[in-house]
Amino acid sequence: MTDDAVPAGKLRTIVTFLEMAEAPRPRHRPPPFERMALLRAEGCTVSFYRYLYATVGEPWLWHTRRRLSDDALRAIIQDEKVEVFVPYVAGVPAGYVELDRRKAGQVDIAYLGLIPEFIGHGLGPWLLDWAIEAGWNGAGVTRMAVNTCTFDHPKALLMYQRAGFVPLRQEERLEDDPRLEGVMPLDAAPQIPLAEPPVR
Repeated sequence: MTDDAVPAGKLRTIVTFLEMAEAPRPRHRPPPFERMALLRAEGCTVSFYRYLYATVGEPWLWHTRRRLSDDALRAIIQDEKVEVFVPYVAGVPAGYVELDRRKAGQVDIAYLGLIPEFIGHGLGPWLLDWAIEAGWNGAGVTRMAVNTCTFDHPKALLMYQRAGFVPLRQEERLEDDPRLEGVMPLDAAPQIPLAEPPVR
């Protein structure tokens, strides 16, 4: 598919699916901040999750969870097999990672990202290493999975590969531009050009 073939109102992205078929050796990377804590958001509220998702994801055009109703989102994040962990730096939430254990024998890193002010300090690789070790620390886990797309941070794919994930396949997708639909602000993710508006 060429850029010329992208319909009005749509964005083209390439999604890379990765897997890890065996647990790596723990890296024991030291925390990048002295005053830091990592806590599970037990019974995570919809309002807190929406804050994390919007603040972490807006620079990368995360929109899927924004489209969910409160009830639909609550059903996911309060499922006993879904775990949301939040790193705090000097008491301030710095991002989050979401581990999804709803598939038998598999742990998905559903989301992993940082609040913009905390990018570039080594927290991302540290959080990923921690998530991998936590993900494998469960009965019957035989596989971990994660995916990333061309809208994500440009170093995301390399970070996952360095951590031990292996690309399985890539998939090209056309998505509605959430900024044109009012799902996200028009100035979100300025590095991603706005789709051409549909003719009304």
